[in-house]
Amino acid sequence: MKVKVTVIVQKEEDWYVAKCVENNVASQGKTIEESIENLREALELYYEDMTPENQDTPTFVTTLDVAI
Repeated sequence: MKVKVTVIVQKEEDWYVAKCVENNVASQGKTIEESIENLREALELYYEDMTPENQDTPTFVTTLDVAI
C-alpha cells in the first residue's frame, strides 16, 4: 500500500528538516534529498503496524502575509 503525504522542508542552521504535515513525523539531513529520504524511512516505520486514516482527505497548503 502507498500513502500520499504532504512534506515541508526547511533549512535550520546546517541541516534540512523534513516534516510530514499529516502526522508531524520529522527527520533531517545535510541535503534536501537526504532529509526527504530519511523522512521516508521514518514514515515507513511510523506506518509499519497501522493503517492510515482518512487517506482521501485533501490537504490545502498556502502562504500567508502577516503585517509585523
